[in-house]
Amino acid sequence: MQLKKNFKYSLIVPTSMGVRITPVNGQPVYSTNLFQMQATSAETNVASISSYLGLPTKVLTTFVKDSPIAKFIKADLRARNLDYEGVEVEQGDPWGYRHQFNIADSGYGTRGPRVQNDRAGEVGKTLNVKDFDLERIFGTEGVQIVHLSGLIAALSPETSHFCLEIARFAKKHGTLISFDLNHRATFWKGREEELHKAFTEIASLSDILIGNEEDFQLCLSVKGPEAGGENIEDTMDAFKGMILNAKKMFPNVSVFANTLREVISVNEHLWGGIVYENGNWHVAPMRKIVVLDRIGGGDGFVGGLLYSILKGMPSEKWIQFAWASGALATTFLTDYAQPADEDMIWSIWKGNARVQR
Repeated sequence: MQLKKNFKYSLIVPTSMGVRITPVNGQPVYSTNLFQMQATSAETNVASISSYLGLPTKVLTTFVKDSPIAKFIKADLRARNLDYEGVEVEQGDPWGYRHQFNIADSGYGTRGPRVQNDRAGEVGKTLNVKDFDLERIFGTEGVQIVHLSGLIAALSPETSHFCLEIARFAKKHGTLISFDLNHRATFWKGREEELHKAFTEIASLSDILIGNEEDFQLCLSVKGPEAGGENIEDTMDAFKGMILNAKKMFPNVSVFANTLREVISVNEHLWGGIVYENGNWHVAPMRKIVVLDRIGGGDGFVGGLLYSILKGMPSEKWIQFAWASGALATTFLTDYAQPADEDMIWSIWKGNARVQR
């Protein structure tokens, strides 16, 4: 992979922004009247690793015009050092457009998390390639990596086309393409053939392909591990076989990544990952991590992977930085990690939780 030399942005993420409301103190939604609200999207969770660590990043999105929630989101993006670009869409009547709501109970101990996505009227479904000057963004300004998510690619027929066109423009201008498959059954229902075709084309253009075992199988029909019974470490060869099968289907992809997770309890997970690059395997073995809030852990992994590539780290370091970035994200109540510096992330990899004075 060759990173672009002349660029304004290290990383760009197309996304649909929303807000998450979470009961405080780990309580279920129905049993409390006190909530924390935050701006969120999976793709900005990824970008935040790079933005907090000083790389120029940008968000391509869309907003509801004159919405107080849109103003809340914009303020949050600015606070995270994330530049943004997006059209302002009229709300219409009270039944018109709005930013999505994610209503999330984090769970606690033996009581698992429960998440409800309320996406009716979501303004992000209107994301349209005509609203962005992609020639300016990728040609004149320049981008090193664009990160695409299956969540956005599957949101609507318009956003599928939007992501496809971004991938085509990126490839034309020498921008590396990262694609996190992020399969969601509710998004795919009734659109399986259409989305399989779109995802397959995006994957064929990608340089970095990310997912778990279900993502590769359900989005791209890649043969993978059989479900049930064994723990992840016992099926590691099957995971590797799945990635090799994906490499045969998508020979232009240079880097494959797969997160690994076993849940012991809400607050204790086994966390690992695999990266395959140019014939080399890099594995982060399953290690126990303590989890404050699991949402965003996978995004943190991806964010760490992309940052390590952008910074030109040796490839054997990519999995280490990615693993630790994902683990870091689970220690924050926000969906995204807020690293103070690289040392904070490397200390997690090294298992060094001692106080720093």
